[in-house]
Amino acid sequence: PHLVHTSPSSEPGSDRSGSQSLQPTTLSTMTYTLKQLKYFVAVAEFNSVTKASRKVHVSQPSVSAAITQLENALNAKLFVRHQARGLTMTPVGRELLGPAKRLLAQAENLEQTAGELTDGLGGTLTIASLLTLAPVLLPKTFRAMHDDYPALQINCHELNLGELSAGLREGLFELAITYDLDLGNDIAFTPVCTYPTYVILPEKHPLARRKKINLRMLRNEPMILLDLPQTRDYFLDLLRDSDADPEIVYRTQSPTMVMGMVAAGFGYSLLNARPKTMQTLDGGNYCAVEIADKISPLIMGIASLGSNTFSRAGQTFLQRFSELHSAAA
Repeated sequence: PHLVHTSPSSEPGSDRSGSQSLQPTTLSTMTYTLKQLKYFVAVAEFNSVTKASRKVHVSQPSVSAAITQLENALNAKLFVRHQARGLTMTPVGRELLGPAKRLLAQAENLEQTAGELTDGLGGTLTIASLLTLAPVLLPKTFRAMHDDYPALQINCHELNLGELSAGLREGLFELAITYDLDLGNDIAFTPVCTYPTYVILPEKHPLARRKKINLRMLRNEPMILLDLPQTRDYFLDLLRDSDADPEIVYRTQSPTMVMGMVAAGFGYSLLNARPKTMQTLDGGNYCAVEIADKISPLIMGIASLGSNTFSRAGQTFLQRFSELHSAAA
């Protein structure tokens, strides 16, 4: 597929606060258009009609008129207008933004499915991946998808755990590759494989040649912490529960930097997705050692918003990804 990388809710229908629904009960009651929703999402992104009009390539008056028509159709004020200061979204507008994005995605999937029925799998699939998993799992998956479906474009966001959950709820992508870790009841999860936590140590560390070690043996050792939301809490809780409170000497949000600092002899670290090579980008080496303590492995898989259904491209990606990585760990 064509690959595009970018770095870093509520259900459709009425909510308890009485917000308007974006899901019409019948076609005859649908008085707004997909184009109006598209302009609404663009204006919400920039809080500016001027910037939104540039993005959607139409005039400012056309965008303003479409927003007014949408507000009239929904009988709801979506923005507060400020002279010379652009727009700000109302609480109702913020509530309706997620459902609007999902409805636009469903419309795109309908058009894509119609094309696939005649021309084969194509169009665009937007996904996300936990940034620690992406380099380990996605290149092989993208190669397989490109070989089988060259007309399919895959856009991928590499994010942390919190950003993945938020993005699914906002309708920014159809599915996300992640761990089953504090996802929330509104997010569905399809398990693919398990990843046990392991220790990485400098090549010349006294414990590096052991097959397994207990976490308590790392007590008072300097630690390099992968400092990502939820990830850091998971690792720190493991160490504290094992009476191995860490001596953190360096924090980073980059898994590559974690490995480099460990290889350079600054301390140990904990990781889950194990790369095939133990060499760092600067030519250093480190060792991976299993943990003897009884620790439940993390479950890796595909997350999606529970109220959504996969497009044909999403279903195909899920199946191919599972075939390639069901025995990854």
